[in-house]
Amino acid sequence: MKRITLTTPPSRDYELLDSGQEEKLERYGGVLLSRPDPQALWEKRLPESEWAKAAGRYERKGREGEWHAKHLPDEWPLEFGGLKFLIKPTSFKHTGLFPEQQPNWEWVEAKIKEKPQSKVLNLFGYTGGASLAAAKAGAEVVHVDASKTAVAWARENAKLSGLESAPIRWIIEDALLFVKREVKRGNTYDGIIMDPPAFGHGPKNELWKIEEDLLELIKLCAQLLSDKPLFFLINGYAAGYSPLAFAYNLEPLIKKFGGGLEYGDLTIEEKGGLPGQGGRLLPCGIFARWSSIMA
Repeated sequence: MKRITLTTPPSRDYELLDSGQEEKLERYGGVLLSRPDPQALWEKRLPESEWAKAAGRYERKGREGEWHAKHLPDEWPLEFGGLKFLIKPTSFKHTGLFPEQQPNWEWVEAKIKEKPQSKVLNLFGYTGGASLAAAKAGAEVVHVDASKTAVAWARENAKLSGLESAPIRWIIEDALLFVKREVKRGNTYDGIIMDPPAFGHGPKNELWKIEEDLLELIKLCAQLLSDKPLFFLINGYAAGYSPLAFAYNLEPLIKKFGGGLEYGDLTIEEKGGLPGQGGRLLPCGIFARWSSIMA
């Protein structure tokens, strides 16, 4: 196993402009947003006058929160990672785009190109970034999420990205129940992606708790892998977990199929920094990924 750090650099339509004091200032296209971030335990670099330019500032109140907005549109499109996304600031702080996933999307695309017309399962697919990246590379994709709203949003992103006719099945179902049914059906996949939350509910109020359900889900997904699979990727945002917790669950794949395993942190590079150096790296999540062919 190899520990690495994956980093998303500033790009034309997305930048992390500054961070600190448990907040982050981001640019989504031409719109500036200020959101809480507990990982930013350092001082801000930009003056408050720059932060004041944000069109929306999110304030947390209990499990949800609210946006204090000035000229904040309800939604707007942008291009990121070769795909297009509709940005919609939500009451849960999210915007519909997780920029830290860009290196994983690039990795998935590269893996799929090793086996054209492969079949990929994306669990907890949310607004579809990984599904669209896989479809763009030529894969047949099954996208599963418990939220009807999230699946509709993902389909909007597919249309924006010119992938409306791509071979993507959009499934609104509890991830664990879906995987159990797929095992019984005898279906297999060349690649599996999952982004399990710490806690959640299925469309029929099925309860998901990562500490109770993750091990079963991973074991079942291992049964869904084809005879010559390409990859298995797990992402996580649950506070308190190490990427090793994911990596150890993928170790059996090395014994069965060979290949290798990487794990570590997902980060976003802050714009600026010292001359000749990149900016600070904001931790945004963890990952572990197995591949049959590891560079």
